[in-house]
Amino acid sequence: MTDFNKLSEAELQAVIDNAEKALKERQSSKRKEVIAQIKELAASIGVTVDIQDGEKKSERKTGKVAARYRSPNDASLTWSGRGLAPKWMQELLAAGRNKAEFEIK
Repeated sequence: MTDFNKLSEAELQAVIDNAEKALKERQSSKRKEVIAQIKELAASIGVTVDIQDGEKKSERKTGKVAARYRSPNDASLTWSGRGLAPKWMQELLAAGRNKAEFEIK
């Protein structure tokens, strides 16, 4: 067994990278074996299976949301109204202003 305390940082990183690569290869090989067994069992009873290989990706598309508020001091500063309010909006609200004043019409 390797004494990890004697290895340099670069050598330790190489050990980690090699271990991760070996683990991924082993998992991939095991996955292929299991898929082959499933198909073989299905064929033995006259059924076919279609196994999607790979990760399922989200089909949800996200786009930019239109700005709802604009800073009165700098027209380039806008906010969609979602998430945490930007600093300029927080400062205006703290000063007693109403965010409805800054709505883009």
